Amino acid sequence: MLLKVNREGLEAALASIGAHADSLPIFAHKAEIIPFKLLGVRTPAANIIKQEMLAVGGDAVTPVGAVTCAAKYVDILLLGTLKHYKVLLKKLAQMPYFGIPQAAIDLEMALTPQKLCTTLADGRVLTYEKMCVMGILNVTPDSFYEGSRVPAMEELVERAGRMLAAGAGVLDIGGESARPGSDRVDGEEERRRVVPAIAALRKAYPDAVISIDTYRADTAEAAITAGADIINDISAMEADPRMADVVVTTKAPIILMHMRGTPKNMQQNCEYKDVVQEVAVYLAQRAQLLRERGVSADKIILDPGICFAKNVEQNLLLMRDLKALTSFGYPVLLAASRKSTLGAVLGGVPAEQRLEGTIATSLQAIYAGAQMVRVHDVEENVRAIRTLEAILRGSAE
Repeated sequence: MLLKVNREGLEAALASIGAHADSLPIFAHKAEIIPFKLLGVRTPAANIIKQEMLAVGGDAVTPVGAVTCAAKYVDILLLGTLKHYKVLLKKLAQMPYFGIPQAAIDLEMALTPQKLCTTLADGRVLTYEKMCVMGILNVTPDSFYEGSRVPAMEELVERAGRMLAAGAGVLDIGGESARPGSDRVDGEEERRRVVPAIAALRKAYPDAVISIDTYRADTAEAAITAGADIINDISAMEADPRMADVVVTTKAPIILMHMRGTPKNMQQNCEYKDVVQEVAVYLAQRAQLLRERGVSADKIILDPGICFAKNVEQNLLLMRDLKALTSFGYPVLLAASRKSTLGAVLGGVPAEQRLEGTIATSLQAIYAGAQMVRVHDVEENVRAIRTLEAILRGSAE
């Protein structure tokens, strides 16, 4: 009889056969093949890395013709266990040529366990031992899901309280719909909607973490003054370059989301050769702009932008391969709640019937190693998330 053992159950399996406790780290390094894709490596370096990876017992894949150095730069796919990579890094440390040191730095960073966090301007810290759930509250008349629209202040405060009681770690306040084809509102109208809402929530829930969903620097500043803690910018600072100044001066964390164009025309911009790679590279570059201005990693969160300038298949690929965003050292947010891709997968059902699909995306975010999900239905998603987390821990505590 033969039993399969998954990675999460390895420690229990070792204990059940009476292995010495000190052997666990040794076997953990051998228990899982970890694929990595190194991008834009000089071709001689790619050939060297491939041979060294093969020599330590792992594997590597380079493009056809790489051995002749026909192209100056290539991508390389590495397949190895943690043990293979540790030995490979020791070998690469002795090779200061062809850009190998930078490849080694990138690889070592991806392999080094990181305890990610988000530090708010007031010093409070969001930690991610458990998935953080962001609740959506739209003070708009036209958001794509009618259930998220909360125009009345009293209802907004009451619904926010229910979300917090259900386990929301962040409340996200939006004053302009970003659904495909939507028209912009002017900045003055956006501020008229969101600033009083944020002030009311801050007064009612002093300890709550509040996010302002805006791409305008003026709105972000006004929202932070009113009590917001995090900026959620769907344009990753493209729409208003002054947004970077706001991040630097206020020390508020920012969520950088991938989008092409504007909500009005974004669905005409869905051409990609490799959507996962292009989105990941773009977000890493946008984050780097902030790093060069002295913004630390605990002030940056990445969001792949599901349904923003992507078709159904591209959205599904991004969710499947969400892990690609988790190697940069920043928390990752998945925001797929009740979106059109889920409707397409479920046979064309409207937004009101996409709860189960949303929960599935939240669970996938856990498997991918993301830190936060943005949802309309906090209680249902929190319950599903905490259940899966308990299963993977093998403990209800």
